[in-house]
Amino acid sequence: MHIELFGFDTTPERFEASIREASEQGFRRYWTPQIFGHDALTTIAVAGREVPGIRLGTAVVPTYPRHPMMLAQQALTTQAVIGGRLDLGIGPSHKPVVEGMWGYSFDRPIAHMRDYLTILTKLMTDRRVSHGGDAVVGRGEITPPAADAPPVFVAALGSQMLRLTARMADGTFTWMTGPATLRDHTAPTINEAASEAGRPAPQVVAGFPVCVTDDAATARERAAKDLVVYGTLPSYRAMLDREGLGGPEDIAVIGSAAEVSDRINALADCGVTSFAGSAFGTLDEQAATRETLISLLN
Repeated sequence: MHIELFGFDTTPERFEASIREASEQGFRRYWTPQIFGHDALTTIAVAGREVPGIRLGTAVVPTYPRHPMMLAQQALTTQAVIGGRLDLGIGPSHKPVVEGMWGYSFDRPIAHMRDYLTILTKLMTDRRVSHGGDAVVGRGEITPPAADAPPVFVAALGSQMLRLTARMADGTFTWMTGPATLRDHTAPTINEAASEAGRPAPQVVAGFPVCVTDDAATARERAAKDLVVYGTLPSYRAMLDREGLGGPEDIAVIGSAAEVSDRINALADCGVTSFAGSAFGTLDEQAATRETLISLLN
C-alpha cells in the first residue's frame, strides 16, 4: 500500500509549496480537491510545471458543470504541461450542490457518469467521439497538445458506481469511508466487477483526515467542527452509517504516532492500494502527522 497526501491548500502558491515539500520528502502522489477555491487542474498545470518528480491528482473534479469534451481538453493540456504526471479524479458531486447551486437534475447520476466516462475516455484516447447518450451527448473532435490519456479515478462509494468504475475507469478515490466498509464493500465490489469485465484490478485510494496528537479529545472536537459538512451530504452520510459511525470525527485517524501508524497499516488488509492522508490540527500536530506519514513510506 502506497502512502500519499491529500492537501486542502487554500491558494495556488501554497499548493506549489506543498507539492514541492512532498516531492522532496519522497511522496509519490499528491491529491487536491476541486471545491470552491482555486481551480484544481489550472493549479496543477501551473505548479506542476515548476515541481518535478511527483504525480498530481484531482480529488475530485465535479462532472455536472463541466462537459466531458471541455474536461478532456483541459485534462490533456494539463497532462502535456506537467509531463504525463496527472491522475484525473472525477465525481458527480452531491445532490444539494448539483441541484441547489447549479440547477441541474441529479435524478440519474449513474446514467450521467456512464455517458460522461464514455465520452471523456474516448476523447482522451482517440481525440474524437460520437456518443448520443441518454444523459450526456458528445459529438466532435478535439486537438489538444500531444499527451497520453491520464488515468481516470471516480469518487465511487455506492455499489452501482463502484461497478461502473471497475468497467470504465482506473480506480476510485474514497472519502468518509471506514475500514470495515472498504474491506467488506468497496474493495470486493470494485475488484469483482473488474474481474468479471476482464479488466485489471482497479486502484483503491482511500482518503482520511489524520492527526498525530497527545490530545485526542481536542483533536476529535476540531474534526467534528471542521468536517461537519461531510456528515450532511447524502453519499458520505451513507458511508458513515454503513460503518456505524456518528460523524466525520469518528472516521478521522487520531492518536499517537504508533496508534496512527497501526490504523493506517491495517488498511492494506482492507483492499486499499493507496492511503491519502490529509493532516489536520495545530501546526505542531500537522508536522507530527507528516513525520509519521514519512516514516510509513515504502
